[in-house]
Amino acid sequence: MSIDVGGTFTDLMVDAPGKAATMFKSPTTYPDPIGGILGAIELAAQAHGVTVAELLGATEILFHSTTRAINAVVTGNAACTALLVSEGHPDILLIREGGRTDPFNYRIPYPAPYIPRALTFEVPGRIWADGRIHAALDEAAVIATLAGLRDRKVEAVAVSLIWSIVNPVHEERVGELLEAHLPGVPYTLSHRLNPTVREYRRTSSCAIDASLKPIMSDYLRTLKARLEERGLSGQIFAVTSQGGLVDVSDLAERPILALNSGPAMAPVAGRHFAEIEGARTAIVTDAGGTTYDVSLVRDGTLPWTRETWLGPIYQGNLTGFPSVDVKSVGAGGGSIARVDAAGLLHVGPESAGSTPGPVCYGRGGTRPTVTDAAVVLGYIDPAFFLGGQMSLGRDAARAAIETEVAGPLGIGVEEAALSMLDLATESMVHAIEDITVKQGIDPEETVMIGGGGAAGINAVLIARRLRCDTVIFPDVGAALSAAGAMMSELTTEFARTAFMKTTAFDRDKANALIAELTAQAKGFFAKAGPHARDKRIDLSIEARYPSQVWEIDVPLRGASFDGEEDVAGLIADFHARHTELFSFRDDGDAIEVMSWRALARCRLSDATSIRLAQEQAAQDSSRRPMYFRETGLIDAPAYRLEHMAEGEEIAGPAVVDSNFTTIVVNPGARAVRRPGGHLVVRSAA
Repeated sequence: MSIDVGGTFTDLMVDAPGKAATMFKSPTTYPDPIGGILGAIELAAQAHGVTVAELLGATEILFHSTTRAINAVVTGNAACTALLVSEGHPDILLIREGGRTDPFNYRIPYPAPYIPRALTFEVPGRIWADGRIHAALDEAAVIATLAGLRDRKVEAVAVSLIWSIVNPVHEERVGELLEAHLPGVPYTLSHRLNPTVREYRRTSSCAIDASLKPIMSDYLRTLKARLEERGLSGQIFAVTSQGGLVDVSDLAERPILALNSGPAMAPVAGRHFAEIEGARTAIVTDAGGTTYDVSLVRDGTLPWTRETWLGPIYQGNLTGFPSVDVKSVGAGGGSIARVDAAGLLHVGPESAGSTPGPVCYGRGGTRPTVTDAAVVLGYIDPAFFLGGQMSLGRDAARAAIETEVAGPLGIGVEEAALSMLDLATESMVHAIEDITVKQGIDPEETVMIGGGGAAGINAVLIARRLRCDTVIFPDVGAALSAAGAMMSELTTEFARTAFMKTTAFDRDKANALIAELTAQAKGFFAKAGPHARDKRIDLSIEARYPSQVWEIDVPLRGASFDGEEDVAGLIADFHARHTELFSFRDDGDAIEVMSWRALARCRLSDATSIRLAQEQAAQDSSRRPMYFRETGLIDAPAYRLEHMAEGEEIAGPAVVDSNFTTIVVNPGARAVRRPGGHLVVRSAA
């Protein structure tokens, strides 16, 4: 079972051995999202003809992704957190790192630190870069500081001391003092969380992680308890922003991993469907009610970034962790349209969300959205929304568009609805161009994966703007992130910072580090449970030329350095990797290894088995009035995806309905149902 809590809907997928997967959607509930989760589970139980207790009792593994962590940071509702740093270094978060997006704008205010200086405290004691103790830890001063934190009612503590990644003895002792003098107050030690040599990144990640521990620990504990009360006895795994899975107990210890966790799963699923069609490069889109998420998969590799910012680049806060690179814009089915005082139409980024939702939902919404436009244009069947779970009010949507958009612009309602769709399309195209054209990728040489419940409304229009001929709509695309969680791997990374030059390479020390990391990875596998399979440990280093500031990742060929030929192989691999990334190499220079890493990963499910049921008998299409710019108002065919036979081809104008999405096949486009269950649309007009 896989659950993805989105801004508008909570998606649920159920996959049982030997059976087709089933998919359900329930409105996300605020401020308690667990209500929406239970609502989706109740729908699944009804569909399977069992009680909630029976369904949960039969669930061996539950995958879960949530926006709880990112929402807490963005809304400023994270815990009141103090930061303990080495004496003389109170401004790590204030000095930060970064640059300017506009070098000529001097009116941009200097960004505030994630933890204010008023809650930053200096700890006497100092470790040298080689691990020697320069000044002993002043425990009396630490205890006095902790007493002050108690008086300030601090809810969490971050500890980031200089060179703790080389010798953690001071940080460990501060942790012991925290447990003794502030029992029950969660804390994060930087060397355990993110053992990187970069001071700002290590401290920033430590601060963010600590601030999330109270809210995420409470949420995960409550989620586990409420599901177990309803009958769950299986394991719960949480989705991470690195595109992997961790046990919920591990996430409670490192909640920073949950930031942007939901969007990170769409590329995982998108990669699977791109490989089925033999595509090397895929633009993966996930169009929900609130945001439009885009990412680029190249040669089967997930897009990674080490520059993950919470908020605007350079103005927000750097997480200090690598993550799947997903760009988001405020454009989705719930994006609100408005006309400003100058007579210009805007769509988004404000969203109607799930409450009150679009006007057509009939829940009190008064401002028209992209979904309302799709209903007015006849693309969405008001009687078959969410497979008939909800009825939509077409007349209410039409009236709202007429009042808020068509009237002020002096145009017809259908033209206003098309204009809303066109403007949303432009926002989405610009987001895709940022990850393709601006990075030297021609969209014409890619395929597009249409994921998310709102993807099919304008995916063909987007593809045409990009000159991309092929759009793939997975049968599980309406819950692409939930499906991606099932296809993902259980992962965790272990790291050690240990400086070493290749001109004075210590094979014994290197082998000891690798053995230590490998033992930790095997311990992780032991905790993964009986369903773990395809276990793998990927060893790598972070290294650089001596004159460089940034390191690059280089995979290790083997698990030990037995002779000089192994060291020579490492050097050759570094030069080759550097050439691949930067188009040059320096064979005459030494290489500095900064850190050693082991990525442990294993699978819990088979990605090829995750597909929805297909009815073998084809069903004749129905027809309904639809409005296209090329044709005006016409009666166009509407097909059911579940009833289409493999290889069946249709020509636009038409729509393909499923229980959770509508795919618009615009005039001039053609669509065919593939054996894998997905729909492939050729967008050419």
